[in-house]
Amino acid sequence: MSKLSTGPAAALADVLADGITIAVGGFGLSGIPADLIDAVRDSGVRDLTIVSNNMGIDGKGLGVLIESGQVKKVLASYVGENRLFAEQFLSGKLEVEFNPQGTLAERLRAGGAGIPAFYTRTGVGTQVAEGKPHAEFDGELYVQERGIVADLALVHAHTADTEGNLAYRYTARNFNPVVATAGRVTVAEAEVIVAAGDLHPDHVVTPGVYVQRLVQASDRPKDIEQRTVRPRPAAVGA
Repeated sequence: MSKLSTGPAAALADVLADGITIAVGGFGLSGIPADLIDAVRDSGVRDLTIVSNNMGIDGKGLGVLIESGQVKKVLASYVGENRLFAEQFLSGKLEVEFNPQGTLAERLRAGGAGIPAFYTRTGVGTQVAEGKPHAEFDGELYVQERGIVADLALVHAHTADTEGNLAYRYTARNFNPVVATAGRVTVAEAEVIVAAGDLHPDHVVTPGVYVQRLVQASDRPKDIEQRTVRPRPAAVGA
């Protein structure tokens, strides 16, 4: 049965609500579900908790939800590219729960796997571990971290079939596979959508069982946060 929706707004219409938790794939501006993020902004829902590696940059990616004032809390590992985010955090307008990057990835993976909590040495003795249960294993102290299950997960894939099986491209894969498993409802946007059976099983990264809805991604420029280049060396003999 096809999971293809007519567009981002239609795919999200009955799942968006004030106060929900949304997990979002992407790393910086790479592999972000930009069309779905824009649809969340356009819906006007507020008091959102966003789980994502970072919050994009000013005016792009998840930064548009910061600008529109729709975000109440953020769980992230890196936020250094977004000036407005920093202003809202420092002024107390935005609640932030920082996570080591590997811990955030594992919290999402654990949530998707039905694991309520796990122990890690990462963060022990720092502010990250304050107020959390600790336990000793083999003479080492570990901190307990909770798995994350979001009300809604938004991901971007390069290729999908109509049953929701997903394949990613290069570094745009990043957090998308773990985010896809961690949502009670997962909506994916894909650049290329093929018929069921046309995506080789060996190429499937996220099985369609995790994806409830699918939309065609628009053809938009793929932004990056920063570009640093140097002149190409002259060709020999030129």
